[in-house]
Amino acid sequence: MTGTPEQAETGTPTPFTAEDYAARMRRAAESAAGAGLAGLLIAPGPDLVWLTGYRPVETERLTLLVLRAGHDPVLVVPTLEAPDAAKAAGGPALTLRDWTDGTDPYGTAADLLGPAGRYGISDNAWALHLLGLRERRPDLHQVALTRALPMLRAVKDAAELGRMAAAGAAADAAYEGIRKVPFAGRREREVAADLDALLRQHGHEQVDFTIVASGPNGADPHHEAGERVIERGDMVVLDFGGLKHGYGSDTSRTVHVGEPTDEERRVHDLVRAAQEAGFAAVAPGAACQDVDRAARAVIADAGYGEYFIHRTGHGIGVTTHEPPYMIEGEEQPLVPGMCFSVEPGVYLPGRFGVRIEDIVTVTEDGGRRLNNTSREMATVD
Repeated sequence: MTGTPEQAETGTPTPFTAEDYAARMRRAAESAAGAGLAGLLIAPGPDLVWLTGYRPVETERLTLLVLRAGHDPVLVVPTLEAPDAAKAAGGPALTLRDWTDGTDPYGTAADLLGPAGRYGISDNAWALHLLGLRERRPDLHQVALTRALPMLRAVKDAAELGRMAAAGAAADAAYEGIRKVPFAGRREREVAADLDALLRQHGHEQVDFTIVASGPNGADPHHEAGERVIERGDMVVLDFGGLKHGYGSDTSRTVHVGEPTDEERRVHDLVRAAQEAGFAAVAPGAACQDVDRAARAVIADAGYGEYFIHRTGHGIGVTTHEPPYMIEGEEQPLVPGMCFSVEPGVYLPGRFGVRIEDIVTVTEDGGRRLNNTSREMATVD
């Protein structure tokens, strides 16, 4: 792949080339064959962007990439959008099969498929398009792509890791900036808007979420920033991220407005110890569930196990949530280049919550954090 981590962290990274995308499509088709699939059906969305560099608008008009081992990749595309598809970075590696309004796009796509078999299909494919294909080829079966090939995008190369590191550094800069703004007397949504602006200021082209959960709202892990006025004495969970150079950031820190109580500090220290234990468990060959077990054990041993109500982490790349998942029962071994969150939390209903999260990448001998702001309790005004 083109580019280096250093290039991506210090400026605009070297663009991926047609050869890069051709290699990804070839690897995807070969991986599908190795998993016993007849091929892959890739709809508009993150899979198509990762494989081709093409990001069309998702509409009722069928756009579908067909990948089969031993065959050239073919993109079924509306005629009016074919010029844009051809200009995409991966366009030179594609054969375009266009169709015009009034004709049958599903018949066009069905003609590209081989004998009866199983195809992996993008998780986000519209039901309209999936059912249209099934009507033309009832002998084919489809399985969700992340179920069929969960590790397809999981292992990042050097250029991708550089983009991930740049996104993490930008999120860190946003956190340092948000600590300087007033909290007390302002609504959660106002602080969330500040976070959005800071992420964009530091290079994010897309902001996916800015959780600002104050006081009792902190006990809801996915609280939507709202109208609650932040008060002095509140714990505030901050969880935010998005895409920079097409790759994701996601970090959480919990701050306190003014000085915390002894109990608040104790719970925060507990979560920080659990997060450190989860990170320490990251190593090539360890199972994903080992990361969850390590973090969860610290919280359970302290008597707060029932208040840790979600998995310890999720993969991240061209989307902010993707395989692998750090959860009990996931035996997938960790591989150098994987990137995922380590984010234990404790949530006390009606009172407060604490979450601390870093994105981590697996190295040859352990793990490396892509978020490096302090995990100590921070106070804000």
